[in-house]
Amino acid sequence: MSAFYREKVLSVQHWTDTLFSFRATRDTGFRFQNGQFAMIGLEVDGRPLLRAYSMASANHEEELEFFSIKVQDGPLTSRLQKIKEGDTILVGRKATGTLITDNLIPGKRLMLLSTGTGLAPFASLIKDPEVYDQFDSIVLVHGCRQVSELAYGEKLVASLREDELFGELLADKLIYYPTVTREPFKNRGRITDLINSEQIFNDIGQGPLDIETDRIMMCGSPAMLEELKVMFEGRDFIEGSGNKPGHFVIEKAFVER
Repeated sequence: MSAFYREKVLSVQHWTDTLFSFRATRDTGFRFQNGQFAMIGLEVDGRPLLRAYSMASANHEEELEFFSIKVQDGPLTSRLQKIKEGDTILVGRKATGTLITDNLIPGKRLMLLSTGTGLAPFASLIKDPEVYDQFDSIVLVHGCRQVSELAYGEKLVASLREDELFGELLADKLIYYPTVTREPFKNRGRITDLINSEQIFNDIGQGPLDIETDRIMMCGSPAMLEELKVMFEGRDFIEGSGNKPGHFVIEKAFVER
């Protein structure tokens, strides 16, 4: 177990019957870049049961936060959803992941495209002052099936807008665009369709996708990631990595169990 930090759960919030978030202590030795993930989980029968989770907290925060799906028969999340204040979780000592700005060619507009709990790494990134220095505008898109599933993101953005430090940073730069597919809402539709039809750009009052200025990060369901990757590559966007920066990056370590 020396490969893990043992952290204490500080609070748990259940947003819907399928989504919850929790905060935990953070060892001072745990370092990460905003947008990265770590292996986290529980000790079960003396052995670690782990999944990749993006940090939803920023690297300057003293506590760790995670945003998780609940899967009733999932090996880990069926147990993790029952944690309470005072419980112990395991956090891997090494953070990694592709959703860092170093993996992108410099640009002017950063599009953060997420579905479901894929919002988590972007919750970390929109709390990073350096991101606001690097881009003229940041468009945070969160797609869900039901309106209730947007609650975590809505509360996060609202609290940052009211924050003494971030309020001013966000005011002119962050655009939050929630959209749902299965209920009436001000924004309706799948992210791919909203980009293809340019509806999203019309709604936010900005120009359409431009390879010269747009940089993209994606995290969410495997189907969405594959669809968007095909779409962007069809427009000559190049996928970036730690070896060579590109126009877009994808996080493939997605928790569905």
